[in-house]
Formats: sequence, C-alpha cells, structure tokens
Amino acid sequence: MSTHGRAADESTFVRTYTLTRGRTKPRHLLALDTVLDTGPGRPGPAQTEECKEILALCREHRRSVTELAGRLRRPVTAVKILISDLLDADALVVPVTSPYAASDPDADDGPTPQLLAALSAGLKRKWPDAIAYPQAG
Repeated sequence: MSTHGRAADESTFVRTYTLTRGRTKPRHLLALDTVLDTGPGRPGPAQTEECKEILALCREHRRSVTELAGRLRRPVTAVKILISDLLDADALVVPVTSPYAASDPDADDGPTPQLLAALSAGLKRKWPDAIAYPQAG
C-alpha cells in the first residue's frame, strides 16, 4: 500500500472515531434491516453533519440501517451509533407496523403459506440434520 493510501485509511479511521466520540457500540439493538423514520424530537446542537444527513434521508422516506450506512459511506457500526443518538433524541423512530400488512383488509394478518413453506425449506437447507417436526395437516 502506498504512503498516500495508508494516510487516507488512517484519516478515515480517525474521522470515524471522532464521529462516534470514541464509542464502539450503539445503545440500541439495531439489525441491518431495521427501518427508520423521522420522529417528533430534534437532535441536539452538537449532532454531527452525518446525523443531519440521516434525518434528511429519512424525511424523504423510511430507510434501513444498511441503506443509511451505504449512502453516508460510513461503517455500519458508526452509523448505528449515530442512529442510537437520534433515537434517544426522538428525532428518529422505528415504525411499528405489521410485517404481514396486506393491502386487502379481509386478508389474514399472518404469514402466507408460501412464506412459511419458503422459510421451512431454507431452514432445512441450512440445518439438514435438525430434528424434523411433524407437519400440521
């Protein structure tokens, strides 16, 4: 690696460290696919420019943790720490919606048989030696 490349890597690391104020873990448990929306609160005056960018992106429409990290070009863990700060300030919220929400109001609110079959097949591929449970019929 060239001297210039090493210096660029070090400056990115230092910037990430200062961005999170040295913190290495978020206060909230956030999955990569956790979806976020703007909330009623406001971030504190000491929030970083990246926090402002996160809020601007979430104002456009709901975004996942992964999407925010990609758009900010920052490590996921650093973005999770910033998101935790924004959640603490109620500037971001995790919307509570049914993952099985259907457009048909008469439809069952549970997962479809096709989704359950696909899940079952995936689990069997992942753990073929697992104990088989009898099929409900």
